[in-house]
Amino acid sequence: MEPQRICHPLKPVFDSRSQVLLLGTMPSPRSRAEGFYYAHPRNRFWLVMGQVFGEPVPETAEGRRRFCLKHGVALWDVLSSCVICGAGDDSIREPSPNPVEAVLQAAPVRAVFTTGRKAFTLYNRYCLSRTGMQAFSLPSTSPANCAVSPEQLETAYRAILPYCLEV
Repeated sequence: MEPQRICHPLKPVFDSRSQVLLLGTMPSPRSRAEGFYYAHPRNRFWLVMGQVFGEPVPETAEGRRRFCLKHGVALWDVLSSCVICGAGDDSIREPSPNPVEAVLQAAPVRAVFTTGRKAFTLYNRYCLSRTGMQAFSLPSTSPANCAVSPEQLETAYRAILPYCLEV
């Protein structure tokens, strides 16, 4: 697979009640094709979120959007564009950041988490100076991160709960 320049096609998910911001790096080819975050069927993000909140896994883009907003979770990615090979974060070159601070100015976000080490590194390099808000790194839910079990992911992602809305 050849590296391609990708421009981020998805809008951030947030509203005036969003308390926690989860940031990935860049939507995968499947997420770009389906028009929503973490759409690859083997990505464990939605399974983990369902477990963390004790709810059924949302199956549609609109259901996933409602799920996030119900719990005060905002979603976006650190990058607005980059050169990338497929969905491989390790292949990212020529990154340009999203204006993450715009979400923080529009919503009462109390904590920022990244969904993987690469997103954490990129956030610290390109966004931290503009946001002034430290991020916490969570493990990637990508199928490529098979060394982390579903149980370990659930335990790690429970760190967002103190910042989420109670329903």
